[in-house]
Amino acid sequence: MKRRSGVLWAVLIAVLAVIVFVYRDRIHFDWKNFGEQLRHIQGGHAVAGIALIYATYWLRSVRWSVMVEPTKKVKASALIGPQFIGFTAVALFGRLADLTRPYLVARKIGLPLSSQVAVYTLERMFDLGAAAVIFSTALAFMPKNMPHQQVFMRAGLWSLAFTLFIALFAIAVRVAGGVVAGFAKAVLNPLSENAAQSIADKIIGFREGLNALKSWRELIVVTVISLLMWGMIASAYVQTAHAFVQTPELANLSFSRAMLLMAASIGGSLLQLPIVGWFTQIAVTAAAMHTFYGAPIEAATACGALLLVVTFLCIIPAGLIFAQVEQVSLSRIAAESEEAGKEADAVQDASPMP
Repeated sequence: MKRRSGVLWAVLIAVLAVIVFVYRDRIHFDWKNFGEQLRHIQGGHAVAGIALIYATYWLRSVRWSVMVEPTKKVKASALIGPQFIGFTAVALFGRLADLTRPYLVARKIGLPLSSQVAVYTLERMFDLGAAAVIFSTALAFMPKNMPHQQVFMRAGLWSLAFTLFIALFAIAVRVAGGVVAGFAKAVLNPLSENAAQSIADKIIGFREGLNALKSWRELIVVTVISLLMWGMIASAYVQTAHAFVQTPELANLSFSRAMLLMAASIGGSLLQLPIVGWFTQIAVTAAAMHTFYGAPIEAATACGALLLVVTFLCIIPAGLIFAQVEQVSLSRIAAESEEAGKEADAVQDASPMP
């Protein structure tokens, strides 16, 4: 993990250095105004946003317990620690620590890591689908007199199409996962054998996760939890923007208009590097607020920084406390989870594809 992280660090720092050098004469940023924006944040909105985000971590624990219920009954309260610790590891070490949660859950409840990676893959697909549904539904009810209404509506249509694709893909994988994985591997193999194998493995993992949902009740419960959770996440974005009472473009931001900000934030978090990723996340969300809402760049940057704290970094204190309670070293568990994931992939590679 250290070697990969080091390479990513070096590449990103080089790219940032080039960008700063090229645009050094075009960047006009009022640091005094930026500080004023941060000093006049309305704390109640920020606290409300953090409370919503913490509630979503509890919902993640409930959803995970429902997903493993056909195999083993586990109380949601037993899974809160792995959720907090896992997301803290991602916040500190980047996306390379993504497998920390399934690794900790597997170790805690005594199930194979492969089974929990399958649950993790299924969780991610439900996250994508729920976020797309919330996004497209909110945009569908956007008033026609809103600025950039055509842009928002076009984004909503693309989101609806993406949601439909996810649904059809899930049905195809549930019915014939091995065939879908084999087809994806055959198509991608000429480009990259490693990437083709990785995609095929993820499809098989997704199918195993879908097969874990044995009844319609479980499917409906997981779907409802996912929609509720992403509705709360979107509300946290709105609350964070409303904390900037001196900037009307943010203080009056509607739920519908906040959807493009959430989409930009999700896109910016896909490649989350340790520490440096925090600043790229702020830059992406600030650019979105400045472009779509016309917010001054200083206010947009301050809001981007607060969004990072509210939606991503606020879990760190709780994660560190749970790590102490459960006697877990974050750096060691992140490395162990990545190594265990590689071993699981190696076992799967050696097995014939079903």
